[in-house]
Amino acid sequence: MARAGLTTERVVRAAADLADEIGFENVTVAALARRFGVKDASLYAHVRNLRELRERVALLAAGEMIDRIATAVAGRAGKDALVAFADAYRAYALERPGRYRATHTQPDPALVAERPEYRRTAEVTTEVTYGILRAYGLSEPELTDAVRLLRSTFHGYCALEAIGGFGAARSVETSWGHALDALHVALENWPRAGTGRPG
Repeated sequence: MARAGLTTERVVRAAADLADEIGFENVTVAALARRFGVKDASLYAHVRNLRELRERVALLAAGEMIDRIATAVAGRAGKDALVAFADAYRAYALERPGRYRATHTQPDPALVAERPEYRRTAEVTTEVTYGILRAYGLSEPELTDAVRLLRSTFHGYCALEAIGGFGAARSVETSWGHALDALHVALENWPRAGTGRPG
């Protein structure tokens, strides 16, 4: 029987908060039960197991992140949109480290399919990301290549920054700005498929 006051949404949000505090990999049903002051069994009325709990945290975080990004890029285009996207991405990654880590897990497609808001998250992510890149005149297969470049650049920078991996005296903010300038130039001069040279 579900404990009064507990809902799936409340359980998942608490797990997301816990992930930010102790790390996504350290979130367990037992740790979450201690936070609520209940036995582990009380949570199994809301999530089937640890895997589902973590998947739901991942989907929650992905929705939060893309909503923040979509708000930031609204009404912008070109470099302004790219910078707004990147800054919102980085801010979320640094402010919500456990949630951000969760976004790099692959949830069960069945779980995504059963909740309309999860499908919406995937659709908005595609719409926002590809919308920015189409403004640079890109189409498939270059779009996929460009998405991979952006994701690897943003994630790599944020991951290193989060662990204090930039030891030089140079301002991290300044380097971030120059990295975005370089991405903008790369996108404007993207090599077309099969040529290896700017189009």
